[in-house]
Amino acid sequence: MKKYEDVSLKAYNTFGIDVKCRLLYKISSEHQLQKVLSETDGPYFILGGGSNLLLSSDQELTILKNEIDGIIIDSETAESVILKVGGGVNWHSLVLWAVEHDYGGLENLSLIPGTVGASPIQNIGAYGVELDQIFLKLDAIRIENGKKTTFLKEDCHFGYRDSVFKKELKGQYFITYVYFQLTKSNHKINISYAPLAARFNDIPTIKAISDAVIEIRQSKLPDPAKLGNSGSFFKNPIISIEEFEALKHKYPLIPSYPVNQHNIKVPAGWLIEKAGWKGRRIGDAGSYEKQALVLVNHGNASGSEIWQFAQMIIKDVELKFGITLSPEVNIV
Repeated sequence: MKKYEDVSLKAYNTFGIDVKCRLLYKISSEHQLQKVLSETDGPYFILGGGSNLLLSSDQELTILKNEIDGIIIDSETAESVILKVGGGVNWHSLVLWAVEHDYGGLENLSLIPGTVGASPIQNIGAYGVELDQIFLKLDAIRIENGKKTTFLKEDCHFGYRDSVFKKELKGQYFITYVYFQLTKSNHKINISYAPLAARFNDIPTIKAISDAVIEIRQSKLPDPAKLGNSGSFFKNPIISIEEFEALKHKYPLIPSYPVNQHNIKVPAGWLIEKAGWKGRRIGDAGSYEKQALVLVNHGNASGSEIWQFAQMIIKDVELKFGITLSPEVNIV
């Protein structure tokens, strides 16, 4: 356990926002976390990779940075394997490890920034796959009393980029380990999304899918080390079929993805681009020139400036399409 006082958080968030916090503890075990909770006062803020976060001001909080490591085979059969993974493990490193060992299920989620501990909170997803499809359970420590609890899939109330940890239990648990059930044989290949399907003439390996996803993401998304960003800033809105048909009458080329028999998902990036915000910049806050869904820090934008920029986009999209965008990142 390492303790830091009055520390800049610029290196701990992918937007590169230079704000300070009062105290920061780097936590590498459940025991360390329980010790900190018993010896210090809150309020606390749990920090993973800082990739789904917009810091709008200095933080008068005690920050608990999740650095619990380890990828462990918890159990296995001839067909599947259950991995127990530390919450501080880099997500993409886990995906590469799984692909290298020919464990299937994570390949479509390649190159998503962040840590394993944050992945259930957001129910991360990409290219037709969401975390809850391979999630088994998680271990977490309750911040209030330091007690360890296990959450099964049904306890997490997963939704589209959503979970119980973003709602009624927000900020109340520190996720220490996440368990995934992956395939060892008969992999469930998913290339349903057009950008992936277009790359393959036959059934690809999970390695080929992972490589393709990495290539696609790198072509569309900026490297946070070079241009501060948090990936997709907004959720893709889900609207009713009736609302979609009305929009399609006005905008025949509007793209969409069916969610169920009642709802349609519309790409937020398309809406933002058509509202005229792709590549726009106000000061050092802007929208990425190759993908309107990604907001960027061109150098010295503050968190509040990026949030003001985002609110202008929300307002314009609502005026043009009647759709209210919701942030995918956490605004703190």
